[in-house]
Order: sequence, then C-alpha cells, then structure tokens
Amino acid sequence: MTDGAGATDGGAGSGAASPADLPADLPADLPADAARAASPTDVMAPLAARYAAWHGLPAHAVADVRDEDPDDVRAMPVVLRLERDPVPSRTAVLAAAAAAAVAVCLDSRAEPGGEWHDAVAAWMSGRIRKVARRARGAHWRAVQDLPGVTVAVGDTAEVRALLPCRVSELPKTVSRLQISGSDLPADSPGPPPAGVPVLWLNPEIEMTVGKAAAQVGHATMLLAAVLDAAQRAAWARDGFRCAVRTPSTERWTSMLPADPAVAWRDRGVISVRDAGFTEVDPGTITVLAEAS
Repeated sequence: MTDGAGATDGGAGSGAASPADLPADLPADLPADAARAASPTDVMAPLAARYAAWHGLPAHAVADVRDEDPDDVRAMPVVLRLERDPVPSRTAVLAAAAAAAVAVCLDSRAEPGGEWHDAVAAWMSGRIRKVARRARGAHWRAVQDLPGVTVAVGDTAEVRALLPCRVSELPKTVSRLQISGSDLPADSPGPPPAGVPVLWLNPEIEMTVGKAAAQVGHATMLLAAVLDAAQRAAWARDGFRCAVRTPSTERWTSMLPADPAVAWRDRGVISVRDAGFTEVDPGTITVLAEAS
C-alpha cells in the first residue's frame, strides 16, 4: 500500500437523508459497535449514524437528491490500473479498490487536524459517491502525484483511491481519464482465505468492473464505520485486506438481511444498498460484507 473502465456511482448506505428522515442523534436501531464508534471526532461517524436509517427508506427515496446543492456534489475518484498486458484479474482489482477506499478514510491525515480531514469529512457528511476511472502507462503514473492511497493485490492489480473533492473541481489529471469502455472478465478465485472480511457480490445483477469497484469500496467503508477502534486498528495493520467473491444465488438469498442492525449484531454482516444512479435499480443490495 502506498500513498501520496469504470462507472459513476451515487453511493450506497450513504444517502444524506433529510432531517425528516433522520433524527438529530443516533437512531435507536444503530448497531452497538457503530454507536460506540460514532463519536464527534470520528470521521466515519456520519456514515455509521445513518446506516440503519438508510435501509429503512423506500427504494424511491434513496435516489432522491433534491436536498443536494448541485455545485457542492462531491465524489471520491477511484482509479483502476488496467494495462493491456498483463491484464489484471477482476477479483484482484476489486479487492484492491475495496482496500484503497477505506484506507483513505482511515488514514491518519483524515483524522481531526490532519491535512485530509476537511475533505473527507465534507464528503462523508453527504452521499459517499465514487467515480471509478481507468488508467494505464503515463496516465497511471500521473495520478500517483495526487493525494490518495494506492493498493496492490497480487502482481498486476493496482488501484488508487484519491482524496474526495467537488466534482466540479476534479483535477485535469483525473477528469481526462475514461469512465466507461472497459471491463474485465469474470474469474474463478476459489474459496476466500480465512481471517479476512469477505465482500459478497450480488449474483443476480450485472455490474461493470467500475461499478463493482465503487460498491466494494462502499462495503469496506460501511464495515469500518461499525467496527470499534481496536478492530479498525487491527484491520489497518493488515492493510485492510479483504476478499471479493460471488456466491451462489441460494447462498446470497440466505444471507440477505431482513433487518440490517440485527444482521450485524447476530451475524457480522453489513449490506450495501445502492442509490441506483447507474446500472442497477434504486434500493438494490449490491454487496454483503461479512466481517472476519
């Protein structure tokens, strides 16, 4: 991990609900770990505080952006390194994207007083949009100069998650990168390793590699938001390592939570509910994150 073809994604478990939708303090059904983590000095606090409430909204409400100022829309750019040769595996790219997104949020520079804190906190207080783009060669090397974290998985998969910013202020180095036009074929990675969180992709929907990269990034952020400080620190020491897999339809159905708060408390499962701005319908559960 170092610091220094996709899809525009509107956020998941991440909509900034209006005051009528969310109470001023933490919701009563917030998972206990999230309540402990959601302190005023925790940059992840807004995300933890609205996790359960987001799942309670009707599908049409998760895509409602009337509360947003169009000039203040923020997103995290996620740059996927997709060289022509060698071509990275889809699973490894997604694992790298998942780790990179949460690594930016939990970097020491994102803590109160850090140079990244204001940018991360402003983004975290709204929809945690991510825009996945692809780069190779000189364009990939150029984005290494921008604030963010690069994660490598295996020999060929690399992803750099950049500091969130207003979409209107996106650096030219990033805006010139393509959002669509490339994908990676499905691969067969085998069973997930023991001792790491597993991000289970919905087998009933199709997502491009860019869309899936954004979704697994949401998943690791939501998972981190409900972990306590010691659990987060342990995960950070392991480089936010995780596994991405696609379950059978039967297993997916059995894992789907009827109540997200209960699912976390009883089974250690967090679900990503997408706003549906691209590729999937509003309210679709795209990923289930299973804690290690």
